[in-house]
Amino acid sequence: MKITRRNFVGGVAGMAGLSLIPTRGFAQAKAPSAPVTITVVDVAGNLALTQGMFENYAAAKPEWVSSFAFTKAPAPELPSKIKAQQAAGKVDIDLVLTGTDALSAGLDQGLWVDLSAHKASLPNLESILLPQAFKMQALAKDQGVVITYYPSGPLIEYIPERVATPPKTAAELLEWTKANPKRFMYARPANSGPGRTFLMGLPYLLGDSDPRDPVNGWSKTWEYLKALGENIEYYGTGTTQVMKELGEGTRDIVVTTTGWDINPRVLGIVPAEAKVSTLEGFHWVTDAHYAVIPKGVSEEKVAVLLDVINFILQPQQQAIAFDEGYFYPGPAAKGVTLDMAPQESQDAIAEFGRPEYEDWIANNPLEVPLEPAKLVDAFRIWDEQIGASKG
Repeated sequence: MKITRRNFVGGVAGMAGLSLIPTRGFAQAKAPSAPVTITVVDVAGNLALTQGMFENYAAAKPEWVSSFAFTKAPAPELPSKIKAQQAAGKVDIDLVLTGTDALSAGLDQGLWVDLSAHKASLPNLESILLPQAFKMQALAKDQGVVITYYPSGPLIEYIPERVATPPKTAAELLEWTKANPKRFMYARPANSGPGRTFLMGLPYLLGDSDPRDPVNGWSKTWEYLKALGENIEYYGTGTTQVMKELGEGTRDIVVTTTGWDINPRVLGIVPAEAKVSTLEGFHWVTDAHYAVIPKGVSEEKVAVLLDVINFILQPQQQAIAFDEGYFYPGPAAKGVTLDMAPQESQDAIAEFGRPEYEDWIANNPLEVPLEPAKLVDAFRIWDEQIGASKG
């Protein structure tokens, strides 16, 4: 069964009715003087999980929002674009959906609205977010809100007919790449969730001196990545490219995460028979997507956006985040189960999910990603020392 990407808007009327019922723990606000149009830029692939939530909001609360305008952009390019708009005094991006990459860059450059002054208009995040998702919330420094979450990786994915015995340790992976040059691939970490998860997971796998300090504590990691790079043809510009090359047979092993394992198989990009495995001693490096508001957005729109965030964090909306496994599981809020998700999501995960994930998530350490400034350092060093070697 092949399921194509869909916007879950069916049954909006029923869900909208539920959404208008005040929910304990969520803030209630006053409608704007007239409905507004909200421009949303996605640099994380998050709309695959949340577009249905935004469209449900527009249907449920037409007195707040007349429409959402959705666009997508590469994460590394967005901060400079927003900074230029802010310098010109004309910010036309109302909401950014981002992973830790552009979140960190924006924190570093002071691009995002500080939401600490708006806590009364936001839900009690500690009470509604999953514990590990709330740990991810700390990375936002009060300048964003976690809206989706998953344990992520790093995992390796391979095609069994081409890799009869997959590597079981980081050392074995390096040896496999030496014996099979150009058959392993991952994408530039600054523009790839699996790429940055692999980057941040290696210090745990390799026993580096300080997994939280890429500048002074990753000597083994940087040495390993340089050695690995000798056997890599080039680094993908994004994860989609990596998965296409795995599916087309150009690569035999790639770096992946739970969601990037499930979803490309749902969509037929990667063969259904592809397998995943962990490397000995691995720690999950968790991941999340955030809603952040650029400085320069009008106060009226900020008030609407805070109401939107309240809405999409409610359990009946969060269930849409199961999607087709793209960010598996996906919901950031407590009390959201697969049986609450759209039937298409339930069917996709029943067919393409992996029963071993439950055990792996329960029995391996869960680590939060690097602090934003440290992540910026890690991206810079990778670009200069690793990526630059391939142009």
